[in-house]
Order: sequence, then C-alpha cells, then structure tokens
Amino acid sequence: MSHVVMAEMVASVFQIVAEAGDAVEPNDTLVILESMKMEIPVLAEVAGVIKEMTVIEGDVVNEGDSIAVIDET
Repeated sequence: MSHVVMAEMVASVFQIVAEAGDAVEPNDTLVILESMKMEIPVLAEVAGVIKEMTVIEGDVVNEGDSIAVIDET
C-alpha cells in the first residue's frame, strides 16, 4: 500500500534529504521546507521505501501538495 506525504503549508522546498529507493521509518526527515525564513522538516509518517519524490529543490508547494510517495512495509 502506498502512502502520500503532503505539504502542510505554502513553502519553498529548501533541501531534499531523502530520495527514491531509500528506506524510511516514521519521523525520518524527507525534505526541509522554507517559509518566512523558517526551516520546517517534513517527516515520514509511516515505515517503508520511498517510491517517488514528487518535488525538487526550489519548488513551491501549496498546502495539500504531494511531496513523496512511500510504499509501506
């Protein structure tokens, strides 16, 4: 089963920490967003393997936009 990690706010993608194929556990950092000079980590919510990162550094995401797809284990 796949789990989609979504942005919780409007922000810029400051740094990609994980990539497709990486195994992740809950609370592992996937990306770091930047909004109003604050850095906000986006965390994995489930354990699994990243199937797809749907953002690249410099992208602007809106609330509810997909950031990553994780195949749950």
